[in-house]
Amino acid sequence: MASNWSRKEDNMQPENIAQRQLDAYNAHLIDEFCANFDESVQIIEQADGKVTMEGKAALREFYIKHRFNLPDLHAKLLSRISTGNFVIDHEHITGLGDDIVELVAIYEVRDKLIQRVWFIRS
Repeated sequence: MASNWSRKEDNMQPENIAQRQLDAYNAHLIDEFCANFDESVQIIEQADGKVTMEGKAALREFYIKHRFNLPDLHAKLLSRISTGNFVIDHEHITGLGDDIVELVAIYEVRDKLIQRVWFIRS
């Protein structure tokens, strides 16, 4: 039986990659989460265009220390748009504190991995 985390060719469309990383995020599975990102991934805050994180090692360290250690962390997907190499997710994040965080994430997928992520926060 195939794992939900398999990287079969038929599951390599950008929206499937975005979904796989979201599923791993919600399950707090760091290896499966990071497997969807390029070694040189960039995380960018849309508000100022600043690259806030660069590289899979930095991504892994951040999510281990600041996200996956939070037992109630969960991202609820409200809507998704996919066109070409881009996937745009509108999410509600809970478990970061008392308030729900509204977030738009724009994923750029190239060579079957997430290359860049832009975050727009409420």
